[in-house]
Amino acid sequence: MVLCLVVYDIPDDAARAKVADACLDYGLQRIQYSAFLGEISPNHQEELLMKIKRRVGTRAANVQLFPICDRDLRQRRVFEQKPGSPSPEPPARPRRARRYATRAP
Repeated sequence: MVLCLVVYDIPDDAARAKVADACLDYGLQRIQYSAFLGEISPNHQEELLMKIKRRVGTRAANVQLFPICDRDLRQRRVFEQKPGSPSPEPPARPRRARRYATRAP
């Protein structure tokens, strides 16, 4: 099994829903509206992409599947904020000393 990220950009609502259903059928978990993550064997990766191609048909679509190794996954950084949550305060910036120009008389 290989950890994979599937992301897509599909303008057609019906096709987009079919692709999401296919990802869920293969045990992937939705991490964004058009992004899924999960473990899937190399054979199932190919099978999933073929199924997605059939479900999309002739409609416009950009679907990408990225295998992710454990080392890369450990380097992942996540920021998540729920609606209505207060925004975190940005770190204070150090004040710069002002330089005053001196005029020659």
